[in-house]
Amino acid sequence: MSTNDPAGHGQNPYEGYKPYGQHPDPHGSGQEPHQQQPYVQPEGSWPHGHPRPGGDPLPGGRPLAPVGERVVARLIDAGVLLVPTVLLFAVFGASILYYVAASLLAFGYEAAMLLGQGGQTVGKKVMKLRVVDLGTGGRAAENPLLVRAALYALPNAVYCLGSLFALLNVLWPLWDKPFQQALHDKPARTVVVKES
Repeated sequence: MSTNDPAGHGQNPYEGYKPYGQHPDPHGSGQEPHQQQPYVQPEGSWPHGHPRPGGDPLPGGRPLAPVGERVVARLIDAGVLLVPTVLLFAVFGASILYYVAASLLAFGYEAAMLLGQGGQTVGKKVMKLRVVDLGTGGRAAENPLLVRAALYALPNAVYCLGSLFALLNVLWPLWDKPFQQALHDKPARTVVVKES
């Protein structure tokens, strides 16, 4: 077939075709061709565009853990650590060594449980809670879990100030919006969710 065909038969049917995002302005305003804009996450939404709590749950289908259940989980964990903590007190008394040793014990427990049990401690298992990655709603990586455990436990090594930090840390989810994170969740980029 000839390209000189007056009826237009045999011409390239894709002639004049432009890929998506490169079409000229359909209104003929003479502006530059439309360029696809990058996605901007709505203000106050979950990662990947999910709405705030009270709407859809975190990616993965799980809602945030209620603060009261998180406190109960922490009390259960304190019960697990009660006997070794009392033994440390019997050995060191109310000394700086006691505070350092008790903090290291709490860090070791928290880190071992979170890493070995997929984001759960004994208390979290009982209460059906789990620590997950804020961005994906899935399992948190090892380094963020270690950071989380360190920020939760190690400040207690500092006499008096550590106790004040621990109190503030536990209360922080009450006013943290929208993710109800404790202070130790912030740098780790983790949240605590309720399992079904």
